This record gives sequence, structure tokens and C-alpha cells, in this order.
Amino acid sequence: MNYKTIAQETLQIEADTLREAAKKIGNEFDKAVEIILNCKGKLVVSGVGKSGLIGAKMAATFASTGTPSFFLHPTEALHGDLGMIGKEDVVLAISYSGESEELSSILPHIKRFGTPLIGMTRNEHSTLGEYSDLVIKVEVEREACPLNIAPTSSTTLTLALGDALAVCLMKARDFQKSDFASFHPGGALGKKLFVKVKNLMQTENLPIINQDAKVKDAILTISEGRLGTALINDEKGKLVALMSDGDVRRALLSEAFSLDDPVLKYATKNPLSIDDAEMLASDALVLIEDKKIQLLVITDTDKKIQGVLHIHTLIEKGIS
Repeated sequence: MNYKTIAQETLQIEADTLREAAKKIGNEFDKAVEIILNCKGKLVVSGVGKSGLIGAKMAATFASTGTPSFFLHPTEALHGDLGMIGKEDVVLAISYSGESEELSSILPHIKRFGTPLIGMTRNEHSTLGEYSDLVIKVEVEREACPLNIAPTSSTTLTLALGDALAVCLMKARDFQKSDFASFHPGGALGKKLFVKVKNLMQTENLPIINQDAKVKDAILTISEGRLGTALINDEKGKLVALMSDGDVRRALLSEAFSLDDPVLKYATKNPLSIDDAEMLASDALVLIEDKKIQLLVITDTDKKIQGVLHIHTLIEKGIS
């Protein structure tokens, strides 16, 4: 049996379903978007079985893209959770057949509340279709299932239609990356847009030595500091140089090398530093990678050392 061919056929059937649906999108989509945009409450998504699973994903997508939303299981609604639907909410009910018993049971109560109801179903004359103020049709020529029974093409299309609604709403609200990140502060984008240098930089137990120190003092400080570098300042506490592991190795190649040599003889003078702890950590990473360094020193505007930021810290915290 050629499973690769079966997989290709499955994807082709579902892709064809999406292409055909794209051609049939009508004015009902504009109306659905307007209803949700005008909603002063939340978008309540409901469905049973596979439709319920798709609905839960839709609600999560809506909620994370600027449309307050939650999923309500019809069975739970019948046992008290119906009170979660407010007068200013909008309900998006999903049932491919339009005749799901549990969902059909709550429809009269939703209409009793006067709550706008958008139905997603293949049959606008079904129970769900008849109760709905607006129907978004979910039509498939065939399921990708070889028996044409298991929800495959139909669930893919339903999910895609939910995504299409979410994207329309995002564009209507001019939803930006910063808005998305505010809903995902722990995600990669949230970290990229919100985490600053001051949130990650090390400010205590910094490996600092005076510019009058000897090489042996620098080596000891580097070892104790565990950053691979010693920061060198002047009598006013201003950054003047760095002594890295690499600088030490290069110094050892000098025939006249002595551990008692002044540290400034081998140190990197006027090293790269920034005086803006408010800089985004992602921008600091770009700077570190561009300059091919491992440690970025943060100073105040007078060049006095405030902290350091190591590339390993950025990587460990998921900054990219």
C-alpha cells in the first residue's frame, strides 16, 4: 500500500474543498463580520463533537486576536452554563448537519434572550439554520475519508472559515503585532516586543577591576566572575576597557608576557557598550551578533558601569 499517495490524495481533496469554498464566499461573510464587530459583549462559540473541537480552537483564535471570545459546550449550557451568555453577546454555533441534538436544545433559549446567532452549517434549512439570524454555509463535495463518512474535509473547511472570520476582524480592528504580543507576553513575539535589556542584564557581583590592576588580577576576576570577561574602569567608575579570555590567550603568545604586566597592555580599549537599558533585548541580541561579541556592557550616559548582558542569557530566555 502506497501511503504517500494516500496522503497526497487526502491533502488534494481538502485543498480542493478550500479552493471551491473560496469561490463561494458571499455577502453573508461581510454581515457576520459586522455583527461581531458591533458586539458589545463576547463572541460565544458552541458546538458538539468534532465541531466542538473546531469551535474551541476558533474561540482561542478570536480571543488572541482582539475579539473577546470563549467556548461554551451545549451540554454544559443545558446544566447551568447558559447563564454565561449575556444580552450583549453574539453566539456562533457550529454543526455540519445542523441537527446536533445537544446544540439544537439550547437554540430556543439563545433566541429567547434575543442574542444574535450566527450558524455554521451545510443546511440552511436545518434546525440550526432556521434559528440562525445568519448562516455561513459549510459545503463540501466529499469528505477526504475513503468511506466519505468521517469529518475531514468538512472540519478542515469549518476551521478555515473560522480563521477567515478572525483575519477579517483583525483587519477591521487594525490589529497589530504589538496587540498580538500583549495577548501573548510569554510567547516569542511577546518577548521580542516587550522584554528589555534592563529585565535581563546582570547588575550584581560584576567582574570589575581598576585600570591600574595587573594581568594576574584580571585572570582571577575573570575566573570568579564566570562571564569570560573582566570589566575595567577608571577611578571615577567609568568603563575604559575589557579583558576577555581571548585577550588573555593572545597575551600569552607575547614573548615578553608577564602576569605582573598592567592589564591595559592587553585589554580591549573602548569596548562596545550601550547607555540605554530600555533597549529591547531582541535589538541587543542583533547588536551582539552583528559585532560578534558575547558580552554587552550597559552604562549610564557618563560611561559608569550599570550592568552586563551575556548572549547566553538572551538565548536561555528565548530572545530571538
